[in-house]
Amino acid sequence: MKNGAGGTGGTGHDVRGADVASAIARVHDRIAKSGGDPAAVQLVAVTKGFGPEVVRAVRAAGVVDVGENYAAELEVKAEALRTANGGHTQVRWHYLGAVQRRRVPRLAPVVALWQGVCRVEEGQAIARHAPGAPVLVQVRADREPGRNGCPPGAVADLVAALRDQGLDVAGLMVVAPNGAADARRDAFRQVAALADTLDLGIRSMGMSDDLELAIAAGSTMVRIGRALFGPRPTPGVG
Repeated sequence: MKNGAGGTGGTGHDVRGADVASAIARVHDRIAKSGGDPAAVQLVAVTKGFGPEVVRAVRAAGVVDVGENYAAELEVKAEALRTANGGHTQVRWHYLGAVQRRRVPRLAPVVALWQGVCRVEEGQAIARHAPGAPVLVQVRADREPGRNGCPPGAVADLVAALRDQGLDVAGLMVVAPNGAADARRDAFRQVAALADTLDLGIRSMGMSDDLELAIAAGSTMVRIGRALFGPRPTPGVG
């Protein structure tokens, strides 16, 4: 894949559909070699920093779940796909970023799964604009400054509070801590055990660098960007 013209924010990416399809096959192979079932582990293609053409490429390769970290970028891509496809985006949008309540009204008609919910107030905003929406609670795996997430000891109470708002709490999400594999493995195992305790089916765990550890710990959903598209050409907006 090469840098090219066009795309989000004026900088695009020359995406070849065959390259994307091959990269998806390699990710599925990694899942299988780690003990997972590629047919059962949901692949979310993370397209932040890339233009709508990348979304079209993954969709053409059979992946319908697309993740975005930035609200403004998601809005631009969703509108571009709607315009090109007669009002249909043809993807399921996952919002992976921190939930900003002021952004919720614009995102609510588009987002299929909110993966970064970590406060009751965020759930209240989602429930007002998307009653019954499916959400994942993001668990904080470390104490690094700026990391989003709910402390593990508070997850059960948050799940209950979000359900009181009428939301469909479908599972948990975690971004593993930076550093050694042991720390990442422990984080994944902790979140998987917490999901078991709370009888939550979805465990959104694992990205390009650590999906093997996540699959071994029981991940049911991986969020993959760089392993599909290479390094981001530009920082995201939003």
